[in-house]
Amino acid sequence: MADQDPKLRPRLRPKLSVNIGRRRVITAMGTLAAASWLPHSIRAQNTMPEAEILVIGGGIAGASTAFHLAQQGRNITLLERGEIASEASGQNMGGLGGSGWGNMPGLQSYLTMGSVEIFKQLQNDMGYDMEFRLSGSLTAIHTEEQYEFLQDRVQSLRSNGYEGELLTPSEARAIEPELNLDLLGYMYTPRRGQADPVKSTRAFAHAAENAGASINTGQNVTAITVRGSGGYSIQTDTAEYNCQTLVLATGAWCGPVGQMLGLKIPIVPIRGQMWATESLPPRIFHDISSAESSFAWSQDNGSDDSTPPNLTHKGDLRITRHLYGRQRKNGEIIFGGARQDLGYNKNPDAVGIEINRGHASEVVPLVADLTIARTWAGLMPFSLDGSPIIGKIPLRENLYIVSGLSSSGFGRGPMAGKLGADYIHTGHMPHVLSESDPARCVTEAEE
Repeated sequence: MADQDPKLRPRLRPKLSVNIGRRRVITAMGTLAAASWLPHSIRAQNTMPEAEILVIGGGIAGASTAFHLAQQGRNITLLERGEIASEASGQNMGGLGGSGWGNMPGLQSYLTMGSVEIFKQLQNDMGYDMEFRLSGSLTAIHTEEQYEFLQDRVQSLRSNGYEGELLTPSEARAIEPELNLDLLGYMYTPRRGQADPVKSTRAFAHAAENAGASINTGQNVTAITVRGSGGYSIQTDTAEYNCQTLVLATGAWCGPVGQMLGLKIPIVPIRGQMWATESLPPRIFHDISSAESSFAWSQDNGSDDSTPPNLTHKGDLRITRHLYGRQRKNGEIIFGGARQDLGYNKNPDAVGIEINRGHASEVVPLVADLTIARTWAGLMPFSLDGSPIIGKIPLRENLYIVSGLSSSGFGRGPMAGKLGADYIHTGHMPHVLSESDPARCVTEAEE
């Protein structure tokens, strides 16, 4: 990042200090297997001490929000109904990053590249084992129309200070030996990376706890009450919590949680599903994707009043195929890509898995003959207009939201949490959050 304008670079270095009042030491952690850390669940009915700020949601956005607020010395409690990383933040491909900061970085650049910098901070400076690395990405081109589309895209990226280039099949295969030589070419994006979703999400939660936050799992929120004296009362299955400021980082469940507050939050749960082979020696070294869906969505993103943009299905009808994948450190080759509105159904679909495996085989032929060892699915929070929802909800006092990151929640969640935390801590909205302002879309719930 040496070429980045220092004025635009987020200040992400941790505070190395001792806060005696909070009894926490914020220092470099040394090597830590973050996946092995789990907070203690609260089992008995109890009224907990009042928190200054309470975050609902133990995905990467919520954990990052708690971490950055705790670094500011704020009194933070985080509630998660299951375990940390048990929902979409722990169920995705683990892809990170984007095309760079550009000449005039907007929200997407801040969320993607800022998150990469935060991943670097936690792994390199604080010693968390997250399997983070900047691998780069290769996007397969199948048709002449897709080639022209990506050619224009690369030119546009470069003119705005971003990075990307088109490679011939031979050039791409020189750096990724298993790619199909019979395709028209590949777009190479060097700034993309990857990390382990579970280890990473738990690293953020552990770092938050180490900075003074209280992390409470097994806390299913059943009711939220606006207190007449100010602040909120949050009831779970096992305890009651009180706070002055409430942050919703509940991902695909923002809709029902918003209803507890009498609000309509336009976030739709979209099922994504993935599959993995058995472990193999290293064969794939970059993030792998396809231009097919990007090209299709550039023509028609499929959105309407009730459907968010860029899904692979319209009802039961498949609109386009979608592909992303990589090889994990443990040797599994993983791919996925379906985006379907099925409510809160998280069951994998075998037909869709086979369609995705066929798509992957067109790009990486070796996977055609490999056995699928496991499949899984998760629910992603898609906003109806396609933009994140991050910031203060003006319809209620001291209420904030960090959500609507669609299929890029893992790769954008760390910076979303930091920007949300900065907003809460300072009381001023970071200028890059203007397009994510909840005031544009969050309304009172209909009676």
